[in-house]
Amino acid sequence: MLFSELAGYFEKLEAISSRLEMIDILAELFRKVKKEEISKTIYVMQGVLAPPFANLKLGVADKIIEDAIALSVNVPKHEIEKVYKKLGDLGLTARQLLEGKSKITPIGARDRSVIEIYDTMTKISSLSGKGSKDMKIRLLSNLISASSPQEAKFIVRYALGKLRLGFGDYTILEALSLASTNERKFRQELERAYNICSDLGYIGEILYSNGEEGIKHMKVTLFKPIRPALAERVATFHQIIDKMGGNFAVEQKYDGFRCQIHKKGDEIKIYSRNLDETTSMFPDIAEEVRKNIKEKEIIFEGEAIAFNEDTGEFLPFQETIQRKRVYGIQEKIKQVPLHLFAFDLLYLNGESYLNKEYSKRRETLEHVLKGVNLISPANRILTGSEKELERFFDESIENGLEGIVAKSLASHYIAGARKFTWIKMKRSYRGELSDTIDLAIIGYYIGKGSRTEFGLGGLLCAVYNKKRDMYETVSKIGTGFSEAEMAELKKELDQIKSNSKPIRVDAIIKPDIWIEPKYIIKVRADEITKSPTHTCGMQNGIGYALRFPRLISDGSVIRKDKSAEDATTTDEIINMFKQQKLSSIKDN
Repeated sequence: MLFSELAGYFEKLEAISSRLEMIDILAELFRKVKKEEISKTIYVMQGVLAPPFANLKLGVADKIIEDAIALSVNVPKHEIEKVYKKLGDLGLTARQLLEGKSKITPIGARDRSVIEIYDTMTKISSLSGKGSKDMKIRLLSNLISASSPQEAKFIVRYALGKLRLGFGDYTILEALSLASTNERKFRQELERAYNICSDLGYIGEILYSNGEEGIKHMKVTLFKPIRPALAERVATFHQIIDKMGGNFAVEQKYDGFRCQIHKKGDEIKIYSRNLDETTSMFPDIAEEVRKNIKEKEIIFEGEAIAFNEDTGEFLPFQETIQRKRVYGIQEKIKQVPLHLFAFDLLYLNGESYLNKEYSKRRETLEHVLKGVNLISPANRILTGSEKELERFFDESIENGLEGIVAKSLASHYIAGARKFTWIKMKRSYRGELSDTIDLAIIGYYIGKGSRTEFGLGGLLCAVYNKKRDMYETVSKIGTGFSEAEMAELKKELDQIKSNSKPIRVDAIIKPDIWIEPKYIIKVRADEITKSPTHTCGMQNGIGYALRFPRLISDGSVIRKDKSAEDATTTDEIINMFKQQKLSSIKDN
């Protein structure tokens, strides 16, 4: 496929706001894509070179793009900056300057394919060291100068990682289903496959090479992280007993770094909750796995937390977060030693454990971890008693932990899903809504009064509706920031601001500045109320909103361990509202 054709589809997608129309257009596009180009086409559509865990970043700075545009259209850089300041988008800047320029087509120029554009971007991303900046500018300039204005717009946006086409991973999966089967229901199989490999390009490749049967028979693969299973939440011990029935396991809930560890021989890789590779941050844990876990191949999950091995004391998250760094790691290992509490086994020596019962997974995990020093199974009890459950919960809180996670003994590991086979309960869930909620930032308000100098006075935030693949507003946040945090946050958000409401945002309220959904913040509120102005779960003109929300910062305002699609869901907010209502009735 020529990039010019792909750019034409991008232009169509930009012009619509209906998700169903988007799916139809994407399906039409996928029917034209060939087997050998599907994976790279999907990566381009996502605005990436590879999935997060591959650590391949585009990373082209605005200034390099400005230089490349200036060189390609033979215009002084100050003119580029002038147009950019007016339009607020370097893609639109490139298009406008190319439209207004009578350029001579370079000798040997021709239409470039999607694969050629992708491969050039990959080459640009790999350049480093002396002379790399000039080489990047030349390569980008060559692409832009040989492009149509429309192509240039999307080449520039792709280089910046800011395509902003308005669809997410699940929309792509549904479009692939429609393109391959003429029905949307095959999305469930595609989603299952995606949840065990976290790589949309790979999904496309398997589908185009081996068809529906290839997708149905996809298996867990080492070094392709599995999307983490998630827990539902409840407000009372009685609700846990009611949902679980009979005996069940109850593990302590740790407030640290979620780690999914893959081992094949001496090769070890660690992945975060957000599926980024974090091996270099935790060389102590990686070395412990390499030396003391004897199994040849294994994937298991746990939570790494600052822990005093001498006293058995768990340290606060503010201590643990200090280990999240690129430099000075060895020094911090001595200052803030981590212990990994493992809570699930996903794969062992060629065999997936996802569909084995929790009791079997736990038993095998305990056997694997015998004799390992820095890693141990998560502390747990087996019970069916509300009294024992409450005592274990109180002990966990007293030891400085977040709470507990109850797990059905017969449950499978359900990758990428939130089910009542796992139920979490934190201290703040009991009786009142002081639980923390993860919200996606979708806009901000320009500061007024004492906040004028920071240019940011508050945030418009949203939850994620997975069924609609949309972000629905639930709150404005104006408290909990320090002055330094406001200044730093504005700097981050201005990198992803949008001239208009992002396509995947459903909002009645309008902020001063729209933001592409990318970043998560942690928020606490007094309660959830009905709202005619927020779109979270809106039906018949009434949605849900947070009352008295405030930002909670654990050393960093933005939660870099989560993506926007990891925000608290609409369904969770509705369930929390129901639980809150039940608690109120019981109290009365």
